[in-house]
Amino acid sequence: MAQKFGNFRWIKEGFLDGRVNGSVVGRMTIAGLGPVDVCLKGTMSGEIAGRVIRFCNSKYLEDPRAAEVLIDFDVPQIGKVSLISFDPHPLLPPPPYIEWFSLNEQHYRIELAAEDAYILSEDQAQDLDQDCQALRKTLLPLLNVPTTPSQPQQEWF
Repeated sequence: MAQKFGNFRWIKEGFLDGRVNGSVVGRMTIAGLGPVDVCLKGTMSGEIAGRVIRFCNSKYLEDPRAAEVLIDFDVPQIGKVSLISFDPHPLLPPPPYIEWFSLNEQHYRIELAAEDAYILSEDQAQDLDQDCQALRKTLLPLLNVPTTPSQPQQEWF
């Protein structure tokens, strides 16, 4: 079952950077958890492919129950993109649609109102360069599953 973060109210704000092919990094502020670093293998789709997006949830609610419900939510969040798009599908809600699977196969989905997200300009994206480079340097190595010495290193998915 997908965790939809308390009907999206628990996601306060964040950014996602898809400028490096094959990876998406970012940071999200989540009720009860605070800032959570994110590193996902895969790419964003459509008009946001290769771009940086920022979002701020107009329906955010600081809910004390969030920490209890999200007790098993991994921090940082490492996994695989399922779909990240501003135009996901005619049958899905409007932008953005952010969906991923964690390393332990947990399924997460965020759907926000169109006015809650936007694509950053090149200048705005440059302001995040240091943070994004640090996230990639620290978190990208975690995308590999540990193997026994007799097995070659393999991607987990």
